Amino acid sequence: MGRFAVISMTDKAAERVREIMATRENAQGIRLGIKKGGCAGMEYTVDLVTEPNPKDDHVERDGAHVYVAPEAALFLFGTEMDFERTTLRTGFTFRNPNQSSACGCGESVELKPADLKALAEARAQSAA
Repeated sequence: MGRFAVISMTDKAAERVREIMATRENAQGIRLGIKKGGCAGMEYTVDLVTEPNPKDDHVERDGAHVYVAPEAALFLFGTEMDFERTTLRTGFTFRNPNQSSACGCGESVELKPADLKALAEARAQSAA
């Protein structure tokens, strides 16, 4: 049974996380969170991790480490993290099944929490 993962990463996202880890001193990975803000209600936050928080969910792919803040796990459960470079923006993108709407600029989203029972069951299955 594979380890439980709150989110999944595409190859591009994992590659970008590894780049960040390689170019920032003491970087252990990145931390995803959410904060209230923007026109749709919530925004994703991405921070550098130098000391992992044991309470965070840890997702690893090919040496890329992503930590998910406990208060964000319910809102990010099942999300696929990608990385894109376009003429308008360069950054991580999130395909989130908990997203009910987004603002036109794509910077903020409306999220509803995932089913707590589903999250707990997925965690329990990977621990077994």
